[in-house]
Amino acid sequence: MRLLLFPRILLPGCFASSQYSGHVILGSAAGQSRRHGRCLHLSPIWNVKGMEIKMPSLSPTMAEGTIVKWLKQEGDPLTAGEVLCDIQTDKAVMSMETEEEGILAKIIVPENTKDVKVGTLIALMVEEGEDWKSVEVPTISTSKPPETSTAATPDKPVVPTGRKIMLGPGTRNLLDRYGLEPSKIPEPTGKFGNILREDVLKYIEKNKLEPISLADSAPPPGPPAMKEAAKHVASEAKKAEAKAQKSAPFVDIELTSMRKTIARRLSESKQGIPHAYSVVTCQLDAVMKLRQQMKDEGIDFVSINDFIVKAIAESLKRVPQLNCVWEKGELTYPRAIDVSVAVATPAGLITPIVKGAGLKSLPEIAKNVKDLAGRARAGKLKPDEFLGGTFTLSNLGMFGIYEFSAIINPPQCAILAVGGGRKEFIDDLENPTTMMSAQLSYDARAVTEEEAAMFLATFSETLRYPSLLITSSRRLSAFLE
Repeated sequence: MRLLLFPRILLPGCFASSQYSGHVILGSAAGQSRRHGRCLHLSPIWNVKGMEIKMPSLSPTMAEGTIVKWLKQEGDPLTAGEVLCDIQTDKAVMSMETEEEGILAKIIVPENTKDVKVGTLIALMVEEGEDWKSVEVPTISTSKPPETSTAATPDKPVVPTGRKIMLGPGTRNLLDRYGLEPSKIPEPTGKFGNILREDVLKYIEKNKLEPISLADSAPPPGPPAMKEAAKHVASEAKKAEAKAQKSAPFVDIELTSMRKTIARRLSESKQGIPHAYSVVTCQLDAVMKLRQQMKDEGIDFVSINDFIVKAIAESLKRVPQLNCVWEKGELTYPRAIDVSVAVATPAGLITPIVKGAGLKSLPEIAKNVKDLAGRARAGKLKPDEFLGGTFTLSNLGMFGIYEFSAIINPPQCAILAVGGGRKEFIDDLENPTTMMSAQLSYDARAVTEEEAAMFLATFSETLRYPSLLITSSRRLSAFLE
């Protein structure tokens, strides 16, 4: 008997035809004809079935996103909690963390693919030790899925299996942020029943939960010839588009998902919230003098905007009726004062939150605002750093705007629009006073005219006599050390 080796099977006393047919003929190698052998058909076993990685929902309002950059390449090992790619959501550029260990086998959706729906397959991974090069790429169907019953079905509770549930760092942080136990998340979609980040986000969105803190994908790559053809078509399309733009009388700019979300939320706010407005004029001379004194003492990083944030926090302490938000149709008054500060970014407006502003010193607020604004412009904010807040400040004074009105940022009930300082002659015709206008937009269902007036009067008085905005010298010295 002779032993022949074949790529698909290893059997003693076998030989096969010269054609690679997937059949093996069993019999004697000497003198036995093929027609007397026994034929065994084997199915191909070349491909390895991969684990699907889908576009996650990185915020409760995210419906689609753009993969800005893959931080891992095909063949790279993955561990739980590692950043796999950066995704542009409707709010900011956020990092997607892996929930499983293994090897990144195939990138399905390339970088800069726009409007990838949540739940779309974007990559495949295999377990460690498997041949990642032989991963089986599933065919992406474009047919319409069959209609299913729309009747509501209750969530199925997680059945205990006696096995410890494994959670990635991102998932654990999200559960802690919303005060959820892993057992409350129904039907986890992770491997071995593990809970994924998108499972938690779906549960949060479905139940409309709030944080407990009070202080069309691209098709899989084809053969090289198809890739070259696709590149050629794309190149020709770009040339045609550029030629058309030169001859067109206008430039057509595509809206980003973030700007679409901003437009939708502002429209809903203006149409659904009864806006009321009040304006107050504030004196800034004392604030500017105090700021200069702080500079002389080495505290040169505090801006006028930081004084305004602190003044808002102090005013909300005295008039807490404006520190309110809507939650599941009910008006609630959080104990913490979290001031959202509007920041302009290339992608659109975003409102990072100075959490616990009522308990922070002026230098602490200054450093916090600077850090949040820098990461907001870089698109590196975390969801809990811009989702929430109890009151919003929008300052356009640095752009030469004296006065404007702002649209309420739901579920909040008020926003303060602040303009730039201007010189006016009031009491002394020789020495002008620096004045600033601040317009309050408030929800008339939640805030009365009297409460709005009390808040603005307190705000104006706080800026006129800003000594209350400064903590003790001992705390300032400790901060500088």
